[in-house]
Amino acid sequence: MDRRQLEQALKIRYVKLHFKIRLREDTRLPMNKVSAIRGGIGEMLLRANCIRNRKCDACDFEEECIVRRTMYSRFDKDKKPPFVTTGESVGYVLECENYEEEFFAGDILEFQLVLFGRTIVYFSQFLQAIFQLGQAGLGKEHSTYDIVSVTNTQKREILKGQDIHMEHYEVKTIGGYVKYRLNRRGIWENRIRFKTPVTLKYQGEFQDKLILEAIIPAIFRRIYILDCFEGMDCGELGWQGDWPETVESVSRMMTVYRYSGTQDKKVALRGVKGDMVLSDIPEDLLPVLLAGEVMHIGKNTSFGFGRYHVS
Repeated sequence: MDRRQLEQALKIRYVKLHFKIRLREDTRLPMNKVSAIRGGIGEMLLRANCIRNRKCDACDFEEECIVRRTMYSRFDKDKKPPFVTTGESVGYVLECENYEEEFFAGDILEFQLVLFGRTIVYFSQFLQAIFQLGQAGLGKEHSTYDIVSVTNTQKREILKGQDIHMEHYEVKTIGGYVKYRLNRRGIWENRIRFKTPVTLKYQGEFQDKLILEAIIPAIFRRIYILDCFEGMDCGELGWQGDWPETVESVSRMMTVYRYSGTQDKKVALRGVKGDMVLSDIPEDLLPVLLAGEVMHIGKNTSFGFGRYHVS
């Protein structure tokens, strides 16, 4: 793996936004909230922007559609990776690791929205949709809420009351994040812990346990996908070194159900959650692992899947 090529490939732009919302009344929310938040944002965007009665296949404004550019952002035709066959958006990921279901009036719920590449410019559309979702209500019980704050990774307020402070809307790069993590390093435990389920294939089969031979190629694929989305031509990277030994590994399969509006039914998303300890992490491999912390890996990343942390 060429270090200069990796450095170029990690020039992927991103913004991470931290949302705090306050529930207005006693209510119940689903255990896995990312699907409800994602679906709610999409619905609000459609209500505010769709002018062809949601008939996307016959829409003569499809190329300029705000919903397409935000929730279902596409690659340039000559940049789409050959292995990307689905219409799943790569322009953002949502994170919410609060699994409580009972909420009382005044309770705070926090979640994160990470925007990549060209999607970064659509912050106002996402913010307006999240505000409107608070008026319409989140989840089956239509739980209403108010936005308390939107902050960046340094906890500077982008939204304060009714005022938006775009000077705090800081665009960073994945490479910059990797350097930040490397500079803060102490004694590494060499542990990779998946905070959310990850859906990975290895040798054509979906995995029911965590294995490094599936994780590392998935990170490289994610880097290449986001490079293509950014319009960069850095080429595909791969790991040619020896695989570190897995000293300890704990995995469990999980199923997350989401309602699909297009299919009008519940859809099961399956993945593996757990952690693994490696004998060591080679110096050339560590930046790759750290890059994946921001991007998420595997399938269903827009539903919060594939988030991990290297400790």
